[in-house]
Amino acid sequence: MDSPFWVYLIGFAGMGIYGVRILIQWYLSEKSHSVESPGIYWILSSIGAVILYVYGWLRKDFSIIFGESVGYYIYMWNIGVMGLYKKVPRIVIIIQALFPVLILALIAKDFHSFVDTFLNNQDVPLGLLLFGVLGQFTYEMRTVYQLVYSYKRHRSILPLGHWVLGVVGSVMIIAYGIVRHDWVLAIGQFSIVFTVRNLMISISEVRREGQREDAEEMD
Repeated sequence: MDSPFWVYLIGFAGMGIYGVRILIQWYLSEKSHSVESPGIYWILSSIGAVILYVYGWLRKDFSIIFGESVGYYIYMWNIGVMGLYKKVPRIVIIIQALFPVLILALIAKDFHSFVDTFLNNQDVPLGLLLFGVLGQFTYEMRTVYQLVYSYKRHRSILPLGHWVLGVVGSVMIIAYGIVRHDWVLAIGQFSIVFTVRNLMISISEVRREGQREDAEEMD
């Protein structure tokens, strides 16, 4: 489905912010030789999610809205656990928290129209839509994994499983974007390069930790 150029600009803006977040995170990780989870990563994630919510709505693409919904509040949790909300006006936090609810309210307001335009979109056959949703789900499950892993340790961490799911999900989203002729999704996943690099750094960390534990047991 073709959309006005300005709609694609919104999509590229959202993906651009996502790209900047992982670029910064990757740079800090390379610098410290370990996977870092900086606050700016989660702040930019939250901003990018809002923009892509709007893009998904304008493109009438349920898979995008679904994908952003999975990780949205996890981004907020990470921002909160790092203490970054302390200097933010409460009204900003409330608006941020209610944004997905607003999207759901718009859907509920005219559910039949939603079904027709989103789920019965002739430009997105059901099989393709389900594949897109599965790709978004796989990609966003990395944030769920990250939340569970971090919650147990009471701090924000980007573990190995996060990057594994990120690589698999990115490949699926790229394929969906190509078939869907949505170059925002396809090109926007250029960050898979940094995801793979983070995966390699994370594997090295796990190996070092294993070697350290072996050395301690020998002592």
